[in-house]
Amino acid sequence: MKNLNIGLIGYGFMGRTHSNAFLHAPRFFDLGCKPVLKAVAARNEDRVRKFAENWGYESFETDWRKLVARKDIDVIDIASPNDTHHEIAIAAAKAGKIVMCEKPLGRNAKEAEEMVAAVEKAGVPNTVWYNYRRVPAVTLIKQLLDEGKFGRIFHYRAKFLQDWTISADLPQGGEGLWRLDVSVAGSGVTGDLLAHNIDTALWLNGPIAEVTAMTETFIKERKHTLTGQVQAVGIDDASAFLCRFDNGSLATFEATRYARGHKALYTLEINGEHASAFWDLHDLHRIQYFDHKDEGRVRGWRNIHVTDGDQPYMKHWWVPGLQIGYEHTFTHQFADFVEAAAKGKSLAPTFRDGLATDHVTDAVLESAKTRQWEKVPH
Repeated sequence: MKNLNIGLIGYGFMGRTHSNAFLHAPRFFDLGCKPVLKAVAARNEDRVRKFAENWGYESFETDWRKLVARKDIDVIDIASPNDTHHEIAIAAAKAGKIVMCEKPLGRNAKEAEEMVAAVEKAGVPNTVWYNYRRVPAVTLIKQLLDEGKFGRIFHYRAKFLQDWTISADLPQGGEGLWRLDVSVAGSGVTGDLLAHNIDTALWLNGPIAEVTAMTETFIKERKHTLTGQVQAVGIDDASAFLCRFDNGSLATFEATRYARGHKALYTLEINGEHASAFWDLHDLHRIQYFDHKDEGRVRGWRNIHVTDGDQPYMKHWWVPGLQIGYEHTFTHQFADFVEAAAKGKSLAPTFRDGLATDHVTDAVLESAKTRQWEKVPH
């Protein structure tokens, strides 16, 4: 069996989720090749050494450029902060590596366009880790949509609520808090949380034509971890927008880190001519489904438990009734990606799909400034 040598860049939260996927995918899926955790790169030598030992990486580097240049690496997986994605992805593509990248693809569409150009010029397989596409319940909704069960779509709704940045004493920047530093993150909840909502929506409901948005930064200044100085906060703490899809449906999207009591409330709902569906990350193995074609006297919302072997991905796991979790979505994406890459193909969401999401987030941020409807480039 051929080896697929993986080079991971970054050892934070996403580095752990990806590493877990690399280890477990071949145990539950027939991949056709053997993933090998060849090397991990990060700046802190002591911590990257411990990370490599804990997860079973054969070696480590403290300079990602050395990792990209290594001849024994097939895949570069970018799990580092947003401001590093652009440079690393382009370098990896030029080196002929298969490239996987955490979301968002770029801090803005301009960066993403250059990343797309690089991987497409090099002809290397690529994907962006928008993992919620591979929640079995969400994939089931996609299957039902593709089968025409919903008919014409009228409405789409999505939100992603957290509460972890409410304290005014929380600094910005540095490890763990780089998402609050606009120069590193690119934006706040628009690029961090809404990007997930948008990617899923584009996958389920097609392209977005135009948006009108509002954003707010509730705490205007925070101390910066790296400089020790109090400085202006450039990210958005909350973001909401209305939009029209190309198919004529209307939508509302909302994200915030200031919704007390919510840690990761991601929900979506889609309403069609014949059917509707609702999904909640807090109950990720279920969908609520309504089919108007049911007999009238028993017509109503169904609570579908997505754990049976004929439902997406579930035949690879446990017996019906026993659910899976968040970490499995990364395993599913990696398993799908290995199968595609073995054929020389990219896996959706590709870098070009990631660019489509970045076009929407750019339009949202621009609309919040102009207070006008903004068209989304396709």
